[in-house]
Amino acid sequence: MLKLNQPAPEFTAAAYQKNHEDHYRQISLADYKGQWVVLFFYPRDFTFVCPTEIEGFQKHYAAFKEANCEVLAASTDTIQSHRAWYEADLSDVAFPILEDPSHRISTAYEVLDDENGQAERGTFIIDPDGQVKYFIVSDGNVGRSVTETLRVVKALQTGGLCPIDWQPGDKHVEKK
Repeated sequence: MLKLNQPAPEFTAAAYQKNHEDHYRQISLADYKGQWVVLFFYPRDFTFVCPTEIEGFQKHYAAFKEANCEVLAASTDTIQSHRAWYEADLSDVAFPILEDPSHRISTAYEVLDDENGQAERGTFIIDPDGQVKYFIVSDGNVGRSVTETLRVVKALQTGGLCPIDWQPGDKHVEKK
């Protein structure tokens, strides 16, 4: 069972990334040791809500990078499907999208909908030591808030206690 403050499930998978030399690469969670990672799962390529989320993460990608945080997307689609989708609809997206047709990653992160073989909308924030610090899984019909995800990354990075509606620059209480 996936738990907070425990190691995130390790994975290695093929990913499509537009600005990579041949657009394909192998990615492992271990590649990001020492930095924060937002790993988000979405149901399927060529759908209605999913591109809004991917474009939302792209819109804020520079802010995630400034926070020493990499963004990784994943679905149960193949890398060929990802490439076709990018070339048709998502030409400006710079972060990698992992393939998971075997369902190994989505099963490990407990977001696989076994009935239809696709991932639910899951968002995982993993710290530089590979520990799961935050996760949320929602119904596939409702898109997530990218600005909230970025806010939570920055709150976690303070190492302190951040009250409701905390924003970067607000006071936080140091843990004792």
